[in-house]
Amino acid sequence: MAKNKINIGTRSSQLAMWQAEAVKKALLETFQNTQVEIVPINTKGDAVLDVALSKIGDKGLFTKEIENALLDGRVDVAVHSLKDLPTLLPEGLTLGGVLPRGEVRDVLVSRDGRGLNELTSADKIGTSSLRRQAQLLHFNPELQVVDIRGNVNTRLRKMEEGHCDAMIMAGAGFIRLGLEERITEFFPVEVMLPAVSQGAVAMEIRDNDPEMTEIITQITDPKSLLTTSAERVFLKTIEGGCQVPVACYSEVDGEKITLTGLVASVDGSQLLKESVTCSLEHANANARELGQKLLLAGGREILGQIR
Repeated sequence: MAKNKINIGTRSSQLAMWQAEAVKKALLETFQNTQVEIVPINTKGDAVLDVALSKIGDKGLFTKEIENALLDGRVDVAVHSLKDLPTLLPEGLTLGGVLPRGEVRDVLVSRDGRGLNELTSADKIGTSSLRRQAQLLHFNPELQVVDIRGNVNTRLRKMEEGHCDAMIMAGAGFIRLGLEERITEFFPVEVMLPAVSQGAVAMEIRDNDPEMTEIITQITDPKSLLTTSAERVFLKTIEGGCQVPVACYSEVDGEKITLTGLVASVDGSQLLKESVTCSLEHANANARELGQKLLLAGGREILGQIR
């Protein structure tokens, strides 16, 4: 590898910077003689904090500006939470790889340490995710769900100020920021199916850059790439973005992979969930079939009402 310097494009939030630092560390460990610089970039999703995510539209909400920097050569690799990356990428860009996947589960964080079963209809639970809202209301239709935006620390502050009594967020973020002690409980995936590719750090590159393709391949975790790629095939089949109540999670056991997909109505009254187990080599084909099965079972009508 002859590249002397690699510029990493990322959002400027504390969690995004953690992810970029993780990529930088992996690069420096593998390519000791290369200089690596992190370039923070503000995105639309970071700028608009007073509107619910589902009302803004999610096509590249947290990625577009970083992708523009990648396309015009200001950065060599864009680092994102893979769950924020649309399944259809801009022309000229491709998913180069992923780091080893972190915690996939969602977590409950409450002001007074009460768990999900202890919350009542008098409590407000904050989330910006329709996926989480739908599954929460399916679990208990009596709960009040309120929209909450901002980075992890902003949301914690809002909760302490009384905006809500508890909130649901991705466990990976709390762990990566050293805030694990704030977690009240981890949701079993049976109760709260994670977002597609939750917990994975994506590295997006130009598709006509063989040098960066080779570099990113060397720091990519093959198992994490396989599972998240299958989940993204499911999402693409469903034609869902991160702002519709769609979820998919895959588990590998030896040479087998089990994919579980979900489509739900926003109020949780309708929830379709199916699983399929197959060989690793057929993961993408089965993910596609799983998506089509849920659409035929009523998912198309549910999503049509939401859109």
